[in-house]
Amino acid sequence: MSASTRVFVARLTGLSVFDPLGDQVGRVRDVVVMFSPNRPQPRVIGLVVEVPGRRRVFVPMTRVTSIDAGAVITTGLVNMRRFEQRTNEVLVAAELFDRRVTVTANDAVEAGFGDAIVEDIAIEQTARRDWLGVKVFVRQTSGVSSASRAMSRLTRRRSGKTMLVDIRDVVGLHEQSAEQSAERLLETYDDLKVADLAEVIHDLNPKRRAEVAAALDDERLADVLEELPEDDQVEIIGGLATERAADVLEAMEPDDAADLLADLPPDQAEELLQLMEPDEAAPLRRLLSYDEKTAGGMMTTEPVVLAPEATIAEALAMVRREELAPALATMVYVCRPPLEAPTGRYLGLVHIQRLLREPPHGAVGSIIDKEMEPVPANASLETVTRTLATYNLVSLPVVDDDGRLIGAVTVDDVLDHILPEDWREERHELEVNP
Repeated sequence: MSASTRVFVARLTGLSVFDPLGDQVGRVRDVVVMFSPNRPQPRVIGLVVEVPGRRRVFVPMTRVTSIDAGAVITTGLVNMRRFEQRTNEVLVAAELFDRRVTVTANDAVEAGFGDAIVEDIAIEQTARRDWLGVKVFVRQTSGVSSASRAMSRLTRRRSGKTMLVDIRDVVGLHEQSAEQSAERLLETYDDLKVADLAEVIHDLNPKRRAEVAAALDDERLADVLEELPEDDQVEIIGGLATERAADVLEAMEPDDAADLLADLPPDQAEELLQLMEPDEAAPLRRLLSYDEKTAGGMMTTEPVVLAPEATIAEALAMVRREELAPALATMVYVCRPPLEAPTGRYLGLVHIQRLLREPPHGAVGSIIDKEMEPVPANASLETVTRTLATYNLVSLPVVDDDGRLIGAVTVDDVLDHILPEDWREERHELEVNP
């Protein structure tokens, strides 16, 4: 073990984990501790490590041989079974950061730190090679001026003085507070992709899940909801203020928002639709009118649509947009105005590869693929799946009875419907090589 045995959890999270041969096993995501009424300091029992395949596994502290500024070294084999938190286990970053506590040390009370929030926790190895939580880095909550809070919001730096106190002088660390911010937790997981953050949120208890949802902005929360199982989606959206829930639904992809609304009680879904902007609610109402396992029920209402006289340069600019899903970026649909679904008459499509081979000043109407037939809104899941597979496509145009484009079905929409309903919960069962 390295000479320095005291480590702060916030600095530990994100460190790479290596085996004795120097091969990277994964990355530290959290620290697991256990509290005991007979021990004033919580015992550190292990690390939560993210390994390839987005799986989070448990590495006991007995397997950790070294922790330094840049890496964690383990010994022996790592059990690749997915980490499942037990009732007596506490995740430091996920559950203790931002917790409101009371500090009883006289010097801390005199300095105004009687009431504080947890910013970080230091763990330390004892002479017996056990790891214990020894110090708490707290931030003052009382006596912070409104000007300091305003500056904090502008600079994104927290207001209030800080102090490092002995963990034995902190009361309430193991007790869930009525209100707990999730700002510090989200800072810890700031580098995660949306799907990985959704995995973390899924593993939290309902109270903490709601706190994290409250801390995310509407766009980020919308992205996370699209990656969560249906039960989690319903729980989170039901826990938000109605006005904010409507805003989040507006930020979601229309097909995902419609699926979520379909899982809500009809009265609640209608209330949310009423609160949404009319032009945002209208596509969702159309989607809800179709059977779930038809092209109309699976499609998104926001594909890339251009008029035939639009240039190839314009088309390439459209598909380069960062917010556009990769599957939708592979195809441009050419229609008569209006160009928002339902459009004017659907004329055909242009593949992105064809766009890349043509001069930028040319018109998309001159390179339309008219052989690829659109599917009607009532086309079955089986029909859509076979068509995508037969023509090696990742998206398909969907038209109404009048030949107007009303949306596009993408391969990820199809996968959501052909995979088992609980595939998001069971994805950790896939084989991952350490």
